[in-house]
Amino acid sequence: MEKYYWDTQLEYLKRTRDLYYNDDYLDFLVNSVWKISKPVHIIDFGCGYGYLGLKLLPLLPKGSKYTGVDKGQQLINMAIEYFHGLPYESEFFVADTNEIELEGMYDIAVCHAFLLHMSEPKKMLERMVNSIVNDGKIICFEPHWISGMSSYELGGYEQSQIVPLGILQKLFEESTNDGNIGAKVPKYLSELGVKNIECRVSDKVNFLYSDKNQQDKKKLFNSLKEDGVGGEPINEDQFIESLTKRGVTIKEAQEQFEAELLFSQVFNMDSTFTYAPSMKITFGDIKKC
Repeated sequence: MEKYYWDTQLEYLKRTRDLYYNDDYLDFLVNSVWKISKPVHIIDFGCGYGYLGLKLLPLLPKGSKYTGVDKGQQLINMAIEYFHGLPYESEFFVADTNEIELEGMYDIAVCHAFLLHMSEPKKMLERMVNSIVNDGKIICFEPHWISGMSSYELGGYEQSQIVPLGILQKLFEESTNDGNIGAKVPKYLSELGVKNIECRVSDKVNFLYSDKNQQDKKKLFNSLKEDGVGGEPINEDQFIESLTKRGVTIKEAQEQFEAELLFSQVFNMDSTFTYAPSMKITFGDIKKC
């Protein structure tokens, strides 16, 4: 049996999640925006190792329950290990989210960086909506790659030198994985009949600078590199060939290679660098009556 890709990416997932949210902002959402004042049962589609549960459960009313579902057996095993001994009721099961049917069982359905990997994200959202009780809520934490890429600032360089947004926008729009899904979720939810839809943007800004505490600086730098920031491009000929096959010109491919190569050469732990991932947080109410 072919190994599930994300089962091989646990270390990447663990080292990069802290780039996306501030805990106090999540607390603000739970208490001041979503106003969750009584225990809820959450289902997390594509839960991975239970990241959202670990973040949200400490903020939710006592007695709340978390259910995680993921296709990866190793991810689920790690989630069970993480939650063992914690004072929260939780359960996990391995299943293909494209196949499960969960009718009106949960108060809140959530997902994180999950829909971008779906070939039919609107159909997955429909499954999520169907899993929620009347007067429940759906909450989707999803990326909008192009806005994230526009939020890079590397000291000493113009952004256009290291992140050419024009070609990236074209490539993201043609990508198999829809990394701009975060900006589309509100529309999809509206088409599915979800009410009171709102969309927020994570307030997290990652700032790397020379005087930062050495341990914190190293941790942040390694997380950024793990997330692909300043990564060295592959062989130039292969790089250009891969982009031209996706419809860009040789000139555009060459410019993109040179920008990524420059970024990889000048970005280091002593750089002054600012990055805001701009994760979109879309939510709405389920009204079935």
